[in-house]
Amino acid sequence: MEENFPRGGIQKKPAEGKTPKPKLERDNLFDVQHEEKSQKRKRSQKDQGKQQESNKRFKADKAAAAKDNVMNIGPLTIEVLSEGMLLLGCIKEVSDYELAISLPNGLSGFVPVTQISDAYGKLLTKQVAQGELLEELNSLPDMFSPGTLVRCIVTSIEKSDDGRRSVKLSIDPKKVNKGLNSTALAAGMLLSGSVMSVEDHGYLIDIGVTGTHAFLPHQKAKTYIKALKKGPDLKIGQNLNCLIVEVKNEGRVVCLSIDRSEVAASIATERQNWTLSNLLPGLVVKARVQKVAPLGMKLTFLSYFTGIVDFMHMDPEKSMNYSPDQVVKACVLSVHPTSRAVRLTLLPPFLHAGGAPRQLPGQRMGAVLEEATVKAFYKQFGAVFELDDGTLAFARLKHLSKTRKSFKPGAFKEGCKHKCRIIDYSLMDEMCIVSLKHQVIEAQFLQYQDIHTGDVVQGKVLSLKPIGMQVKVADGIRGLVPSLHLSDVILKQPEKKYNIGDEVKCRVLECNPEGKKLILTLKKSLVQSKLPVLSNYEDAKPGLITHGFVVCAREFGCIVKFYNDVKGLVPKNELGSEPISCPEKVFYEGQVLKVMVLKCEPQQERLLLSFRLSSKPGPEDKWKCTPKEKQEVKYQIGEIVDVKICQKKDNGLEVSILEDEDNVVAWIPMLHLSDFVATSKLLWQGLQEGDVLPKVMYLSDKREHIILSRKSAVISAVQEGQVVRNFSEIQPGMLLTGYVRNVMPFGVFVEFPFGVTGLAPKVSMSDKFVTDTKDHFVVGQTVIAKVMSIDEEKQRVLLNLKVSECSSGDSAAESFALLNQYFKELKEVRDLLKRGKPSICELVPGKRLPLVVQDVREDGSALFSGSSATGWTVTATHYHLGDKKIAPGEKRKALVLHVDALTSEVYVSLRDELLKQRPKRRLRENSQHSAVVQHITEHFAIVSLLETAQLAAVPIACHFNDTFRFDSEKLRVGQTISVTLKAVKENHHRVLLAVQGPAKKNVFVRVRNESETTLEEMLPAVKHSLSPGDTVTGTIKSVKPTHVTVAIDDKLTGSIHASRILDEVPIGSFPTSTLKTGQKVTARVIGGRDVNTHRCLPITHPHFTQSIPELSIRPSEKEGEFTAMLNLKESSLKELGLYNVGQTVICFVKKYNVLKNWLEVEVAPDIRGRVPHLLLSLNTKVLKHPEKTFKNGQAISATVTGTDASETNLCLSLTGIQSLEQGTISVGMVIKVTPHTGLTIALPGGKTGKVSIFHLNDTYTEDPLGNFKVGKIVRCYILSNENGKIQLSLRQSRLNPKINSKVEDIEITSIKDVKKGQLVRGYVKSITPSGVFFGLSTSLLGRILFQNVSPYFVQKHSFYEKYLPEGKLLTAKVLG
Repeated sequence: MEENFPRGGIQKKPAEGKTPKPKLERDNLFDVQHEEKSQKRKRSQKDQGKQQESNKRFKADKAAAAKDNVMNIGPLTIEVLSEGMLLLGCIKEVSDYELAISLPNGLSGFVPVTQISDAYGKLLTKQVAQGELLEELNSLPDMFSPGTLVRCIVTSIEKSDDGRRSVKLSIDPKKVNKGLNSTALAAGMLLSGSVMSVEDHGYLIDIGVTGTHAFLPHQKAKTYIKALKKGPDLKIGQNLNCLIVEVKNEGRVVCLSIDRSEVAASIATERQNWTLSNLLPGLVVKARVQKVAPLGMKLTFLSYFTGIVDFMHMDPEKSMNYSPDQVVKACVLSVHPTSRAVRLTLLPPFLHAGGAPRQLPGQRMGAVLEEATVKAFYKQFGAVFELDDGTLAFARLKHLSKTRKSFKPGAFKEGCKHKCRIIDYSLMDEMCIVSLKHQVIEAQFLQYQDIHTGDVVQGKVLSLKPIGMQVKVADGIRGLVPSLHLSDVILKQPEKKYNIGDEVKCRVLECNPEGKKLILTLKKSLVQSKLPVLSNYEDAKPGLITHGFVVCAREFGCIVKFYNDVKGLVPKNELGSEPISCPEKVFYEGQVLKVMVLKCEPQQERLLLSFRLSSKPGPEDKWKCTPKEKQEVKYQIGEIVDVKICQKKDNGLEVSILEDEDNVVAWIPMLHLSDFVATSKLLWQGLQEGDVLPKVMYLSDKREHIILSRKSAVISAVQEGQVVRNFSEIQPGMLLTGYVRNVMPFGVFVEFPFGVTGLAPKVSMSDKFVTDTKDHFVVGQTVIAKVMSIDEEKQRVLLNLKVSECSSGDSAAESFALLNQYFKELKEVRDLLKRGKPSICELVPGKRLPLVVQDVREDGSALFSGSSATGWTVTATHYHLGDKKIAPGEKRKALVLHVDALTSEVYVSLRDELLKQRPKRRLRENSQHSAVVQHITEHFAIVSLLETAQLAAVPIACHFNDTFRFDSEKLRVGQTISVTLKAVKENHHRVLLAVQGPAKKNVFVRVRNESETTLEEMLPAVKHSLSPGDTVTGTIKSVKPTHVTVAIDDKLTGSIHASRILDEVPIGSFPTSTLKTGQKVTARVIGGRDVNTHRCLPITHPHFTQSIPELSIRPSEKEGEFTAMLNLKESSLKELGLYNVGQTVICFVKKYNVLKNWLEVEVAPDIRGRVPHLLLSLNTKVLKHPEKTFKNGQAISATVTGTDASETNLCLSLTGIQSLEQGTISVGMVIKVTPHTGLTIALPGGKTGKVSIFHLNDTYTEDPLGNFKVGKIVRCYILSNENGKIQLSLRQSRLNPKINSKVEDIEITSIKDVKKGQLVRGYVKSITPSGVFFGLSTSLLGRILFQNVSPYFVQKHSFYEKYLPEGKLLTAKVLG
């Protein structure tokens, strides 16, 4: 509440006066944006001279005033207020948590609910503690009414961010009457009291005087209670104006009255022995005029007190006719705590104690008055006007003109008329506050009452908080935009869209002037909506169509909200023309939709709505289908069709699907013609209308067209089932093939078949540093993405495109597959281009051509022409001319390196080593050669083998996502590289295919990493009659790292887990790689897996006959006993008791889960395990890159440490069970770096330990923690392990004691380790008045006296702090 709707509303602070406390004025000098800017700062440089003069004058005035000891007569300003100042105030507004108080001279303050009285505060605390409402606790509106006078004391003055000050007050008698003691009490005194408790014969009143009991009999309270009309009796915490009737026992007991007539007649006299220290505001006194000044006058009262009355508090009826020595009645307004300056008022309502000032009629607030007459002008404060109804008004100086410069004092002579607007009313001065500023008079909104629901308002962003954004609509009017309303969609990071100070256009959702509550929306669809505003249930007539926003979507339907908290229900059957089974998936919170009212019952506040707006579909009716779409959808996504090109457009091809009598028209975007952007453009160029394109896949029908694709990677992914059909199928860790939909500065959007999209943020795009996302990916490019995380609510997927995450680990196989695919597609292009340019058949890489030199360019390259190359541009670069000098017109022989059909360029070489005829040698696959790079294209490089000069193509990218290279990594022409041949027959392009780098021995090649669960080959469920123990024969269908699928007969497929292949599994081997596709095997059925969940089923399970049989080909299990599979559905691993802690098991690597930081393994087909990161190895290198060490399908040996929380997975360790005893060495990971103190380190087994700054190294350094970042893997020595607290050391002398390395700074454990006269090093701990404290070890501190710090005498302590900051390394000598 407090931040959003600051107190004090639109109170303006008063103009500046001469203040008696120059200190406060100085504090305020730098108060930017403050309402009363000090006069000095408002002037510009030009007026500097004048300013100095006036300053001198101002100082002189001050000096004179001080001599004369005249108090400053101007009005009270906020600078003069200070803690402890007593004031008379008038309640302006009452809310549940505070009272807004009007103070003299247009100031205002507030009393929080905790500052009412002691008794009330205790009740509040009790209610909060119990959590239920107490009967005896009344709310503030029940006890206080606006217009009541109260005595207050200033408790604090707080400055808000925008430079305004708010004055916090208290009306607690203990604070207000703190100047009184029991001996000072006298009959006839008037003071504040607060009801403490209700007794049989009256009330106990708290008057804040210790040692005094005050009692108020019922008789003396009757008339007051009747007049108050707030119930039959007084309430605890109620504030009263009490008159002391009698004092007994030296002031220990006093009797009070609050009778209106008695209080009103009371007058403070000398007999009541008031002193300056206990004088209270609100006392009515007889006073004598001492001196009349232009701004007010000075009075004496109670014989020896003096006080001042400013011009706002002279009685307007007699203001001109006061003369010295005249006797007047006055009322004390305020008492300053230090200077004891007393201010008084002569206004009639205050001259009877307990009176009440006049209130302003409600409709006058904000009124614009055409003519207000100047009554008086005070040059430092402002002007007093007489309004049309005879009342007085005051305008502060800053409200008289737009700027300080445009102010003309001449316009404010008495009698001048001005147009103004009432912006506030000061109860304590009985004056309106007006403004003559043009922008205030024109302002649309002055107070919350002026704002109506549905208004469109301009505002400025003030702050962003978790609950929403605060917007300033006008001075003193702030609104809140809840986070749901910041945009049409939910913003995860609003600070990226909005900055503080931005202008925004919002619409008012609800406005409650009483609570100063304003709720706004920034949803464009609501702000720009032209439909009627629905702000109460009465307006909701059936048939009305308007915009609303969804606040909740559940299975019963949607709840939609409008303005002023009006809400209604859209039942399930009214959600759309088609039935919607899961509304929560279709609609999201905050979605703006058009709705139609079906029925409304205003009394019950019930509203029934529909999203079906009318019987016939309108253009904006999302729920209706156009008749064309009503056709039966003939094709499924993923279906392969042949198409004929109807029309070529710039961005794609319009095609008709063949073998379809309806001639369905579809669209192939240009970038979907191939996986490679360059080939897509080539194909588009070569294709003509009427051509037939075979094997195109149906991709989506989301937009008005059917979209088709020819990307082979995407097609094969769909056919192999490596896809997700909807959002719910996505799991973290999956690898999916898709294509770039959009490239934004913050990341890349990737779309997958079936229309699922995800975002790869900038940090997850590449293993290299991404400066500009556009350098890495282009729209339409095929990519393989790994799912990192999913946000179910917002249906968002975060992806990773890093090659290290998305590749299978065998870059040679992947890059060769890319190259092969590329050349396959190039052949298609060549065949197409033959029609237009038959000469392309002649032009193949490696062909020798007779050419004529046309021209030699400046850069050293040459242009050629030749009969066989008409229509082509033939060029040779400077490098490829060799050292030959050529001149135009010469005939030369050249070798074709590359033909670029897109730009019609042919690149040739004249180098001898390429042109020389050599005998061809038979080359073997996977043989390794040195080769020289001759030409580089976008996707591959042409190299020549050193031995045979044959041309080979080498892929540049090793993966679809591998698109960016720094200049240093790029290949250069003439560079020699090592290549491995992959295809030794020359293809249609007359080039061999090779990959970069040396050959890898027996690599287990996998083209794609299969993901965790859903993508484990969707094997069809087939009914079968097998039961465990049966022997079957089958053919191996596919070999995966952890299992092999076997075709038992036409329909039935079984699975062999890696653990069921060999009896003795060598550690580090890959059991599945011993089997080949197509091999015949005999196996035994040992169980079955559920098709849907891939969970293993027990034999007795009713669905066993519809499961995937799990087989074993272990020689021992084929004949003898076999281990049947477990049933983990009905019992946990712990209950089964098969695995004990400490037991060693052989398991097979599934994958390293980067998000969870564990290695996932499979022990058996039905038992999975996890190895936490720190238990993978004792070698820090392995821990830094665990994904590189552990290959999918590899057999490893592990120790069981327990089961996980769900008891379905084993927890394993590859390093045995760690004891973490004193003296052992372990590995750990830095999780926290505490400056000047040390590190916190995560240890294996979930424990943490601490390393002190003295144990980081054998040699102390200036910045000991500089090398340690969170996530760093370290070896550590365990110094102690007591009571669960582990102390570690990273000193080399502890970790490798055998290497006798030099220890510069020895470990100091106790005072015995240091001797007198020894030199020691340590770090500064702190600087105190008694010297510099200096840490020598974790437990030992030393002190250096200041005289021993420096040979010179240093006067200021701050110098030590500056030159010896905490953590500074010092060398010191032990003195004692």
